[in-house]
Amino acid sequence: MASNSQYNLLAVGALLLSSTLWGVLWYPMRLFEAQGLSGLWASLILYFAAGLVALPWFRTGYRQLSGEWPMMFGLMLASGWANIAFILAVIDGNVVRVMLLFFLSPLWTVILGRIFLKERLGLFGTVTLVIAMFGAGLMLWRAETGMLMISSSSDFYALTAGMAFAVSNVFVRKMHVLPAMAKAAAVWWGVVILAGIWIISLDIAVPVVTSNWVYLHVVLLGLIGMVVMTLAVQYGVSRMPVSRSAVILLFELVAGAISAQLLTNEQVLPQEWLGGGLILLAGYLAARRENEGIAHV
Repeated sequence: MASNSQYNLLAVGALLLSSTLWGVLWYPMRLFEAQGLSGLWASLILYFAAGLVALPWFRTGYRQLSGEWPMMFGLMLASGWANIAFILAVIDGNVVRVMLLFFLSPLWTVILGRIFLKERLGLFGTVTLVIAMFGAGLMLWRAETGMLMISSSSDFYALTAGMAFAVSNVFVRKMHVLPAMAKAAAVWWGVVILAGIWIISLDIAVPVVTSNWVYLHVVLLGLIGMVVMTLAVQYGVSRMPVSRSAVILLFELVAGAISAQLLTNEQVLPQEWLGGGLILLAGYLAARRENEGIAHV
């Protein structure tokens, strides 16, 4: 049988895979918008396609949700907003800045984990989190203003997406007895329901796209990419304290910064690269801790 350290290593690997894919998701979403498919409609189609994968599970596994429906509803609402707001933010905002604001989420995660899950950070966890947060703060700080600037809709979406993501992680951890597919289904259909309500309430018309192939590409991204990304993060978050998984998921920021540097004209300052390096260091320390099988404290 596999040891606990092997399971922990798999959990870390799953989180790093998901983080990398999430870090580059902004690129296809911008391509879709450039072809006429807005972020809200793309979110609806993307997650509807992923949600279809979960339908067979509902036929046989819905009885496992007995007594879990209130938390399942909370997960749907939190993850729905987290995913939609994140996509809207990376389409219109600076990729690095959006991810910085989003990854203030470890702060909310730690607070919620301590309140609702009674988790303790321990000295190592505290030091790792401090390194990650210092790196994020270094990347976000602007000397010319001397403050953190939240002055656009993309900033608002990024910040609230991070808060909602922290809440959804707590729900995932709290419902650890449920299979990953049940929680993944809640994430996917939460986005579909919220995006649908948003579109209907604002009477947003069906977009006119440059080619119907755009829809096929979105569906394929949902059926393959989104399924892998969601199940990977569910697997990892369900198998370690939320405070530690939040640190490892910061690797998404590094993937986003590198991809934005290669694929856009957005500027990344030296201090932002230094901050990203500190965040990568924090993720490495957390992964090494899991690999060595150090007990949670």
